[in-house]
Amino acid sequence: MGSGSRIVFPCRAFSLAFLVPSFTSSTQLSLKSFLAHTSLPPTAFSFLRMASSSSSSLTNGNDINPSNDAAAPSPPSASSAIDFLTLCHRLKTTKRAGWVRRDVQNPESIADHMYRMGLMALIVSDIPGIDQDKCVKMAIVHDIAEAIVGDITPSDGISKAEKSRREREALDHMCKLLGGGSRAKEIEELWMEYEENTSSEAKIVKDFDKVCNASVCIFLLFMIYQ
Repeated sequence: MGSGSRIVFPCRAFSLAFLVPSFTSSTQLSLKSFLAHTSLPPTAFSFLRMASSSSSSLTNGNDINPSNDAAAPSPPSASSAIDFLTLCHRLKTTKRAGWVRRDVQNPESIADHMYRMGLMALIVSDIPGIDQDKCVKMAIVHDIAEAIVGDITPSDGISKAEKSRREREALDHMCKLLGGGSRAKEIEELWMEYEENTSSEAKIVKDFDKVCNASVCIFLLFMIYQ
């Protein structure tokens, strides 16, 4: 299968192991072969199939074809789901730019930031008229496009409009990589709602983001002047 860093996603029921970066044309592995060499209980297969009986090859996303029926997009296949998760792994390994520029040891990753915001949304007191579950979901997808574009900051000299364009293009790619369907649509809608600040939930999650960034600034100042 070639060389690469072995990544394991631990779950209560099973562990899913595959290589990063995603499978290329020289390291294609059929889904049938993958499953045959992976010891998984029955509950794991429902995730891998993702409501699809597809047995297409695991590629770097090049096997994704648009549906001819726009009203009924195909559900994501196991191949698409694994490629999507492989790409999202970059969120864990990409460090936040502010920490890196200040040479802070063990800098926070983008995934660290998103997870902390997700927990904030989970434990916050109930607010009348606010969908708390939606806030949690929005928190864990609001920076998902940074898996491709990275953590763009004002010091990079990139305009807000250009940053938004790049992130939107990245999000479109990721949703296509997931194969379209209801889950990809939900991710896109949550991201757009946050980006455009068009709901009460988006405003609250943006406040969480500000709190996280403020706490980071305080931490960095402490590290600099201690």
